[in-house]
Amino acid sequence: MQRSPLNWRLVSLVRRNHGLEHATLNLLAKKIPGASFAGHSDQKGFWVIGNVSTDMLLETAQTALKRMKEGERLLAIHANCGTNFVTAGLLAGTFAWLATLGTANNFKKKLDRWPLLVMIITGTLIAAQPLGLKVQEKVSTSGEPGRLLIKQIVRYERNGPALHRILTGDASLPAEE
Repeated sequence: MQRSPLNWRLVSLVRRNHGLEHATLNLLAKKIPGASFAGHSDQKGFWVIGNVSTDMLLETAQTALKRMKEGERLLAIHANCGTNFVTAGLLAGTFAWLATLGTANNFKKKLDRWPLLVMIITGTLIAAQPLGLKVQEKVSTSGEPGRLLIKQIVRYERNGPALHRILTGDASLPAEE
């Protein structure tokens, strides 16, 4: 039986870190209503951009990880994830392109299809909302952190919103050199 590429070591780490990033951002949004945060994940952890103290961020990330380990897998899904925007763009762009097939360089034919294009793009953007959440759940994030742990958090001073790096590891994997 062949293992899914989603379970390969580095892919799995990125997906689990992405899930923990989302869970952390979801909990931060409840703690600090109206605040704006962004994140980015990779195999070594994730970044959080936004005005939050390092102590609060660490406590929130630890709480998010604990809650995910206790079964709150849907914390890994975030409404403003880039996966949602990519899914919407891919669907809308593909269907818009399909709707223009056969028009070549004929401006009148393209203009005649304008109402169809607007309807198709609107429909695909509506359909993409729940689909983007499913793509997150099944592909780009994991709500099952396994033996993921938070190793370190570093705050970087700069102009603008605070920047934090949350480094993670997997207790079931050998330490990397």
